[in-house]
Amino acid sequence: MEGFQEYFGETHHMVRETVRRFVEREIRPFVDEWEEQGEFPRNLYAKAGVAGILGIGYPEAYGGSDGDIFVKIAAAEELMRCGSGGVAAGLGSLDIGIPPIIALGDDDQKSRFIPPVLRGEKISALGITEPDAGSDVANIRTRAVRKNDHYVVNGSKMFITSGVRANQLTCAVRTGGEGYGGISLLVIESDTPGYSVSKTLKKMGWWASDTAQIFFEDCRVPATNLLGNEGQGFYGIMENFQNERLQLSVMANMTARMALEESLKYARERKAFNRPLSGFQVTRHKLADMATLVEASQEFTYRVAARIGTGKTQIKEISMAKNFACMVSDRVTYDAVQIHGGFGYMREYLVERLYRDNRILSIGGGTQEIMKEIISKIIL
Repeated sequence: MEGFQEYFGETHHMVRETVRRFVEREIRPFVDEWEEQGEFPRNLYAKAGVAGILGIGYPEAYGGSDGDIFVKIAAAEELMRCGSGGVAAGLGSLDIGIPPIIALGDDDQKSRFIPPVLRGEKISALGITEPDAGSDVANIRTRAVRKNDHYVVNGSKMFITSGVRANQLTCAVRTGGEGYGGISLLVIESDTPGYSVSKTLKKMGWWASDTAQIFFEDCRVPATNLLGNEGQGFYGIMENFQNERLQLSVMANMTARMALEESLKYARERKAFNRPLSGFQVTRHKLADMATLVEASQEFTYRVAARIGTGKTQIKEISMAKNFACMVSDRVTYDAVQIHGGFGYMREYLVERLYRDNRILSIGGGTQEIMKEIISKIIL
């Protein structure tokens, strides 16, 4: 990744080294076992908290270590090096659950809900998607009715990353009328009566992340858990989407990069017809195409991230970057399995997992089709 020095300096390299050592010590030796088990140990959050990894990019006032946008990217890239998108997504669920609290929360809410998560003592998740409302965020139905000093919440959320074990859910609810103007955000704690969780959902990929459906039945949530004012929820969600889409772009680029690296290694080592696969022009050209796409996608994502880091709104650009990164990852992981042949279909080879884990990336954080709608509305 030598071509990206303009984005990363000494501080970023120090962060990389910290996360790299953590991954080598605490994750990689066990990741295959966790994948088969369908979850990683809860105490991994505490270990990551003690190591300062969960707090990277968050305010020091709440136990974080601040840093610019590329500090977060550096950490995310090294975490992806563990080879499991599920571990990265589960351990990183705070990165979609906490930002709305920072954006809309008051000092009391930030003090209550952020430090325990950054220490790894509690797990934070985001609850937007519902069984009947995924990409159509403005159509969510989970209802929160104000009753004196509480909201009474009824409804459910679907496909929630870290949903099985989350202690707090930054949750989109309908407090007003139809459409986006009636949406608010509540922090709902999992020990609230009326809050219940399904069994762990079985998924195509991200096996090591616990994913659940969450139910609310007359769930009484203190009004002091409302983030901002009623009706501000959609704004908070949209602001958060820019961050989430950047994270998913980084995940897609790293998925593609690891698939390329595994393919290069395999092409040098594997022999067919008495010569290595790299000796065949068709393989070399396939690898050249893969490498070109990975470099282009990563550079595009970094460029958009740099603009976001200066405070510029990049709704169109991050939508483009996410779609392009996912398109590249689709192509590169497919070709990586093809280069590996039958071995690429075997679980003990990393490219098999990368191929499966990749599939969610063009769905989560807004589908490919929704990204195209956003882009088209801006350019037309």
